[in-house]
Amino acid sequence: MAILHLHELMDMDEEELNKNLRDLQEELMKINGVLASGGIPEDIGKVKEIKRTIARIKTIKNQKR
Repeated sequence: MAILHLHELMDMDEEELNKNLRDLQEELMKINGVLASGGIPEDIGKVKEIKRTIARIKTIKNQKR
């Protein structure tokens, strides 16, 4: 999944945010599984970006409440 930028996230509704959050969390779990088994993921820098995007989505969801 592509990394989403703040202005893209702000334009999304609650349902789209939840879908993207689930997708990113699943992708992070897959990467963590590779790391736990001693492997090297294709793009190690992607972990940091996924975590940041998850944090952005959670922040926007809280602001929209």
